[in-house]
Amino acid sequence: MLASLVAFFITSGARLLTGARALWLGSTAQPVQRIYYANHSSHGDFVLLWASLPAELRKRTRPVAGSDYWMKGTLRSFLIQRVFNGVLVDRQRSDPNANPLQAMLDALAEGDSLIVFPEGTRNLEEGLLPFKAGLYHLAKARPDVEVIPVWIANLNRVMPKGRALPLPLLCTLNFGAPLGMGEEEGKEAFLERARDALLALAPEEV
Repeated sequence: MLASLVAFFITSGARLLTGARALWLGSTAQPVQRIYYANHSSHGDFVLLWASLPAELRKRTRPVAGSDYWMKGTLRSFLIQRVFNGVLVDRQRSDPNANPLQAMLDALAEGDSLIVFPEGTRNLEEGLLPFKAGLYHLAKARPDVEVIPVWIANLNRVMPKGRALPLPLLCTLNFGAPLGMGEEEGKEAFLERARDALLALAPEEV
């Protein structure tokens, strides 16, 4: 009950503070299993993307997050585990023999959708950082799951570093068309195409 109430306030607050608009430009908000991948410029990225999904999609969509950050403190742990139902990954690779994608693959096997950030870290500059290989391996392992690019515009300007209150700027989330994978397509070619598909959704000034 508490987790549901917190989720309601978070989703309502995120949309209110940012004026967020979800624009489905190349796909529609259908209850199918997907991997949403987005640019990463703010700690609020996955919260806003998750909050922008319709309720029936949000219930089965899980953000991928680093356990080193989210498992520090009772509040963060509660939010990521009980509210967002996040998929926690060990970015420190404490067990070098463990598959870093296993938690994500398990979530996909359970029928859940994912929110991932293939840049791997926050990018405070314009454009995109090089993509990590994880998106390719997930798409290759589960070709039945749609891979959807999402460009998040203006969130880093709505909540700039060092500012406690949001600025009154409109934040948009542009959802693109599903990105299929060719049978013989290699990692570098797929990641380049995924990166281009995401950049194509960005505002012209990016």
